[in-house]
Amino acid sequence: MAVERTFIEDALVRYKVSSFLRSKLERVGFSNVTIQRTPMVTRITIEVANPGRMIGKHGRSIKRLTDTIAQEFGVTEPQIAVIPVENIDMEPMLVARFIARRIESDKPLRPTVHMALKKIMDAGALGAEIIVRGKLAAKGGKARSMKAVAGWLPKAGDIIRKLKKADVVARPKYGAINVRVTITPKEAFPEITKEKVAIPVEIKYAEDVEGGGDAKREEPAAKEVKKE
Repeated sequence: MAVERTFIEDALVRYKVSSFLRSKLERVGFSNVTIQRTPMVTRITIEVANPGRMIGKHGRSIKRLTDTIAQEFGVTEPQIAVIPVENIDMEPMLVARFIARRIESDKPLRPTVHMALKKIMDAGALGAEIIVRGKLAAKGGKARSMKAVAGWLPKAGDIIRKLKKADVVARPKYGAINVRVTITPKEAFPEITKEKVAIPVEIKYAEDVEGGGDAKREEPAAKEVKKE
């Protein structure tokens, strides 16, 4: 029973630390964290878009973060390593957070989703899917969903473990909206194809919208057809 309790407590600490880092490091572009416990130290590897801002001047920010993790979560001798995100458009957490910020800023939803999907495919993904669920209409409207898909995206079997997925909740004034981004990384499936994946026309020619907009008035987009 003691062994089982140890495993449960260890998993619980990992979850709490991961949740804490996700909320604490949102402004520096938090993407992923890996926690490895050894008899001597606990190695915490964090992937962020802006590592310099996270480390801080003379390493002060990262030192405060290390002390907080040790004191609040009881982690033994935490050692934090910071890794910069190589390709922001291939990280579902960062893409979903970008879409969420646009929703909270009342920007047009459909162009935002299509442009984000285009950037993912241009970055070299084999496939991607973006699903937005919630009150996409004005206050009092029913919950709806918008879904855009491009490329190759497996839906069942052990192969789906290789997909990269993230969920972020946007909180505009008219209700919470969930943004889910799923990416099929090319490096995980080198045997699938070496050719460039075709992109649907409406995604291929998507353009970013920098001006204002009203996300409340967006209608759900038609489901895009996957390219096998």
